[in-house]
Amino acid sequence: MHADEATLPAETHIGRTALTVSNLGEMTDFYRDVVGLTVLSCDDTTAVLGVEGTPLLVLEHDPDAPNRHRSGAGLFHNAFRVPSRTSLGDALARIREHWQLGGASDHGVSEALYLTDPEGNGIEIYRDYPREDWPRGDDGRIRMGTYHLDLEPLEATAAGKSGLPVGTEVGHVHLEVSSLEAFSEFYVEILGFEVQTDVPAARFVGAGGYHHHLGANTWNHRTGPASGRGLSWFEVVVPHEEALTELRDRTADSQYGITETNDGISVTGPDEIEVRFRV
Repeated sequence: MHADEATLPAETHIGRTALTVSNLGEMTDFYRDVVGLTVLSCDDTTAVLGVEGTPLLVLEHDPDAPNRHRSGAGLFHNAFRVPSRTSLGDALARIREHWQLGGASDHGVSEALYLTDPEGNGIEIYRDYPREDWPRGDDGRIRMGTYHLDLEPLEATAAGKSGLPVGTEVGHVHLEVSSLEAFSEFYVEILGFEVQTDVPAARFVGAGGYHHHLGANTWNHRTGPASGRGLSWFEVVVPHEEALTELRDRTADSQYGITETNDGISVTGPDEIEVRFRV
């Protein structure tokens, strides 16, 4: 198969992400009060949070789940993309009021805030610069960097909103992996994401020219599969049935097994990370 035949449609995006959590109540409260998601449903086993009725995060309760092993692959961060600088300013104010900011950066393509939830999962809340302003190298690839972000003028944009606004999405998922080669073989060569940029020990891939829907790094030298608390699965949404069929066919020819779900397919890829696909 030629590389261009394996490219995902431009409208492809990240849907829901799911975390295995030991304290469902505490984690639900955190993602409501600090991150700003709305609780859409909640029972003894599962909480679903999102924005304006659209689910973005699923918390799956397992009180016996062990801590993620220090060598285990899994989540680096879930990244919630907000639609405006004002909503990012509101997020900063909310974090400072209820929690602790872990970091902030200007990446050339976006402005980002970082924090960690009560069970150690990384979170990014960010807003994109206009796509036409994203820096590119001579080869046409996007050039992302990590630069200082001045927080005072950002917080000055806040409008006092207590939650994330309409238009918020899971912009990307950043993984910790054991091998960038295995990551690329699965997510690029089989699934059809396109490499957007590389930095030392990390790779960023996306569909439709987006700076990245998925990131992967080996910064912490993970060597084992994902297990225990943390990332349970994440979801890639494609725009039509034909794209889902092509994904099913490409994956069926690979070493990775497919499970049919109620609304699509599930594949356990490298590092035992489950990816779900639906239209």
